[in-house]
Amino acid sequence: MATTTWTRRHILSLADFTPEEYETVLQTAASFQKVLTGRTKKVPALQGKVVANMFFEPSTRTRSSFELAAKRLSADILNFSPGSSSLTKGETILDTAKTYLAMGADIMVIRHQQAGVPQIIAREMDRLNSGVTILNAGDGLHQHPSQGLLDLFTITSELDPTNPRLELLAGKKIAIVGDILHSRVARSNIYSLTTAGVQVHLAAPATLLPKAFLEIVDDRSKDKLHLHWELNPALEDADFVMTLRLQQERMTANYIPSLREYHQLFGITRDRLKLCHPNVKILHPGPTNRGVEITSDLMDDPNLSLVSKQVTSGVATRMALLYLIGINSD
Repeated sequence: MATTTWTRRHILSLADFTPEEYETVLQTAASFQKVLTGRTKKVPALQGKVVANMFFEPSTRTRSSFELAAKRLSADILNFSPGSSSLTKGETILDTAKTYLAMGADIMVIRHQQAGVPQIIAREMDRLNSGVTILNAGDGLHQHPSQGLLDLFTITSELDPTNPRLELLAGKKIAIVGDILHSRVARSNIYSLTTAGVQVHLAAPATLLPKAFLEIVDDRSKDKLHLHWELNPALEDADFVMTLRLQQERMTANYIPSLREYHQLFGITRDRLKLCHPNVKILHPGPTNRGVEITSDLMDDPNLSLVSKQVTSGVATRMALLYLIGINSD
């Protein structure tokens, strides 16, 4: 387990994460990865703690990953389903959170379609001196901290499986391609990767990549973030390529002429990867529109794709996050 003292009570955003906190997450995740590949696959680290998975928005990977992570830590789990909850009867989100508090929840993992909901619940829990810790599992177009951290763990583990650490990323080039405008994953990755010294190159049609994205990072990281409205400059000599799904359910206007044209201009194909570093690897947070943002043959190529590794890394990383905030819950 990492020896660095962890003081962060809630994990709501990566905007203010320090290099030391990133290192602690990486070390802790690496420890739990060893547990998951061992015989027992379970530790009593959070035995007696109650984790409430409060997903107000549909999810498969993230919800299942958090549930498995909590079980591997021996925590008790409460799963919330909005369709069958009292929200349909007019109950507020804060009242729902207080209900789970009354049931003894120690950690609340919250996903919501509106930005800021996990922060609101965290403030209320703090106001009540409840001791409950909050983990943001994705809020609107704001942040997805656990995805950004598992991507960081996946990439650093690929570079050094025995000792994933930030310094491995210094000077690397990572292209993030796709629907960046609507992506909370992109926002979280921009924070983590630029802090690690990565040259992050964003590529998308202008409608999906406004110039305002340059304002996401502070002055110390501005020289590490680059915007492209054509694909090739972003791919040239890239060490990793992260492609993002077109989130048509969030699109309220016609951002692209057609899926076919988008693929012709920004889809990741084997030919286009020839522009990248010879050892380039591909990531995708999922779910994937095969044949739109990336071709199926690349998704399934074990020599190029880290997509399955991202899913596996997600359990270890979320175990690390639950553990780190769980030991701070009263």
